[in-house]
Amino acid sequence: MAEEVVGRRYEIELYMSHADEMLQVAEHNLAEGFYSTAVNRAYYAVFYAANALLATQGLSRGKHSGVVAAFRQHFVKPGLIEAEYGRIYGQLMDDRRGGDYDLETIIEPERAAADVKYAHQFVERVRQYLQQEGWL
Repeated sequence: MAEEVVGRRYEIELYMSHADEMLQVAEHNLAEGFYSTAVNRAYYAVFYAANALLATQGLSRGKHSGVVAAFRQHFVKPGLIEAEYGRIYGQLMDDRRGGDYDLETIIEPERAAADVKYAHQFVERVRQYLQQEGWL
């Protein structure tokens, strides 16, 4: 059992390290005017942070839609994380999808800046929860 907890802690730390890196890259891309890429990296910061949460319960999902669904089911629905973070995740997912796959979608600087800001809020809320629960 102790080994399992140590393994989960390590996995959680890796996910959060990736989330932090994606936030830094998103900020860099935003500053350089690469708005679609900034949104993409902001989304991945949220994705990695959500995976860190899922790891606390020994859960993992292979698809993006599975991660957001599990996050909402296991953390938002029971009230462990506020509902606004479920909405943030969905908004970033939609914006990233548009920027990555719809060639006609233009990500405006304001949208990119808002998404990066929301990603920071999401990652910090996850970090707060993980610290509060003794995972970090």
